Amino acid sequence: MKCPKCDIILNKKKIKGIEISECPKCEGIWFNKDELRQIKDKTDSDLNWMDFDIWKHPEKFKAISENNVCPSCKSEMLILDYDKTNIEIEYCTNCSGIWIGKNGLKKIINALENEIITKSMDGYVKATIEEAKDLLTGPESFISEWKDFTTILRFLQYRFLSDHPTIQSAIVKFQDNPLNR
Repeated sequence: MKCPKCDIILNKKKIKGIEISECPKCEGIWFNKDELRQIKDKTDSDLNWMDFDIWKHPEKFKAISENNVCPSCKSEMLILDYDKTNIEIEYCTNCSGIWIGKNGLKKIINALENEIITKSMDGYVKATIEEAKDLLTGPESFISEWKDFTTILRFLQYRFLSDHPTIQSAIVKFQDNPLNR
């Protein structure tokens, strides 16, 4: 495969055990279908329930066609500027591969981690409901969806306790009381 930007042969490289293709010149990375999700999940297990799913919220991105060609199947790729992340990706409409420029993976991980920190209680409740639905209908295995569900429940608990410090203090005092052991 050749780099869609530099037109030179891409090098094979492993990230978190997943083989990807990287341009030795511009350091852009090519992800075959689902490889970005796999690497994200292995990079930070707290992100396993979060998907950088470009089609899940089409209102959050704008797509531009600039006649860029997919390095894998030679189909047209769309340039997508995702929400407020300042992350530009190129998506192949045929094979679902993704091209991300230099430091793009790091930016995606940082954006998702920031979303975890800033998500509201209401946001966590909605995400928990969505993950509960995914247990029955999700694209991943039941075990994978269960892990996602338990992770979001943990973050819902963290958000609740951080929003209600009085309750958090009462729980800590209760747990520290030797009579409760």
